Amino acid sequence: MTHINRRAMIAATGAALILPHRLMAQAASEPFSWERLVARAQRLARAPFAETPLHPGAQAIDYDALHQARFADDRTIWGDLPGDTGVRLFPLSRTAAQPVQIALVDKGRATPLRYDPAMFDAPGDNPVKKLPADAGFAGFRIMNAARDGDWLSFLGASYFRAPSPQKQFGLSARAIAINTSIAGKEEFPRFTHFWLERTGTSSVTIHALLDGASITGAFRFVSSLGNDGVRQDVTAALFPRRAIPELGLMPMTSMFWYDQANRRQGTDWRPEIHDSDLLSIASKDGTVHARPLVNPAVPQVSAFAERDPKGFGLLQRDRDFAHYQDDGVFYDRRPSLWATPARPLGAGQVRLYSFPTDSEYTDNVAAYWTPDAAPVPGRRIDLAYRLDWSAAQNPSGTALATVANVWRGRGDRPDAQRLVVDFAGVLQGVRPDIWTDLSGGTLIKAAGYPVLGQRGLFRAVIDLEAKSGVPTEVRLQLRGDGRVLSEYVHYPIVG
Repeated sequence: MTHINRRAMIAATGAALILPHRLMAQAASEPFSWERLVARAQRLARAPFAETPLHPGAQAIDYDALHQARFADDRTIWGDLPGDTGVRLFPLSRTAAQPVQIALVDKGRATPLRYDPAMFDAPGDNPVKKLPADAGFAGFRIMNAARDGDWLSFLGASYFRAPSPQKQFGLSARAIAINTSIAGKEEFPRFTHFWLERTGTSSVTIHALLDGASITGAFRFVSSLGNDGVRQDVTAALFPRRAIPELGLMPMTSMFWYDQANRRQGTDWRPEIHDSDLLSIASKDGTVHARPLVNPAVPQVSAFAERDPKGFGLLQRDRDFAHYQDDGVFYDRRPSLWATPARPLGAGQVRLYSFPTDSEYTDNVAAYWTPDAAPVPGRRIDLAYRLDWSAAQNPSGTALATVANVWRGRGDRPDAQRLVVDFAGVLQGVRPDIWTDLSGGTLIKAAGYPVLGQRGLFRAVIDLEAKSGVPTEVRLQLRGDGRVLSEYVHYPIVG
């Protein structure tokens, strides 16, 4: 997985580019439909892959030049109706130098948008104003009606993201992941063309053409903004060009540096720094797996075999400001992202890939679905799923007790480590049993008790011996009265 400079991406989304309405009529329109887009992606898969070249003028547009450019708010695309959403475009820059083509769709016809330096209010020598009319764009963002923030952004490769209801961005999604956990083999297919269609004052449908060395695809994102966050219904038709060792579907990527369980990894003064803290998986049989995120010493892959899972996602479950003390980028307000398949997925794995980081500027965590059936070159893959960007701490909707906190420290014996897991929502009057299972280590003891003064909070305490340098995974669940009472916890420890 490439080390993504998150702050560069966040900075880029702050530069608002607005298209003058008069430019829309200058380009000829052409018929457009989903079927035409799928056929185009299929034809593209039969041709040799050709990488989009970097635009020669983009290298001169550094961070300062990008942020010196300003546009009039009243030139926002689709900003003509009361309460209407709007579109603003990102220019090419040193960090986003491969152009994409963008068109507007209305009544089955697509009109391309052309770059024009006159859309920018910038110093006369700003290199943004020197790009030619055929330069293309780096991406786009969808603005809210108040124009004080965006609720959807597509920028770079096949990445896109949406904020929480508190208007704070965090993790990103991708259209597809290729060989993410295979060292030196990861590919980054990219969206080369977008078609934007207004469907309401707070909704837009985005069509996109994906192209990469191993695969092409047609994507449709039916996106809307609501009180609980952003929802996207995604449809995709994929066409592999060649064999793909690891195909990742519904992928999402995030950042985890440290939390209260591994505070010694953090050199920053803030108590915790992460965009997400938990991978959640809702299995078909009702089990909900909870895999707290860690910052590993070496790249690490966790695989969860599933058949027709109900959904999975990367969550920011801890939403207490006091746990972060960050009043600048507000980690307590970061969105959770949940993927729900629209049709059965069959057999496969939810994979969690992570690698070490020592800063908050690198996305070092990825989660995605990998089907057991290997993709066949030339054979179409159809995919449909929903993405919910929200502040939900329990998007699976389970009634089971959920992981609230994880702590680590020294056990009673000199050679022992202690893992403490707090569960919230434990039924009153039920005395849970602590079920544990370890691989790669030795269980010393396990105990649990209700936390005094905290209604519904139950604390499980595990002492274990981990062998030096050997990965240990602790599996933990609350059970009682002949039934499961909590999420199924998976926690990795290196001795």
